[in-house]
Amino acid sequence: MQNVETLHREAMALVDQVVLARQRGDNDMVAKLAVAAFLKEREAANLVADQFDYEPTRSVLHRSAATLAIECAELREAERLIAKALTGNPPNDIAEELRDLLIEEVYSRRQAIGH
Repeated sequence: MQNVETLHREAMALVDQVVLARQRGDNDMVAKLAVAAFLKEREAANLVADQFDYEPTRSVLHRSAATLAIECAELREAERLIAKALTGNPPNDIAEELRDLLIEEVYSRRQAIGH
């Protein structure tokens, strides 16, 4: 099994590729790379999900995975990741960012599509 740092680093490298593909207008590649980045970041977050003393890394990984889930239109998964992050003890600023992400991105997008 890969470690958290390696998975996160690989996910962020994929995010860099997403940016480049988006600049080229290659939407199919954007979608594929975003999903790959999301899966790696979610795996990294899952590895520390129950390590409540591993803050702020734990909540930051969950926030990042949730952001990528939103990018992939995986709103329910984003909601789960945010909830998991908030069950720990994230620093106040990160907790506020997680709540904002939930309200401003997940819930507003869900309303926009009628779910």
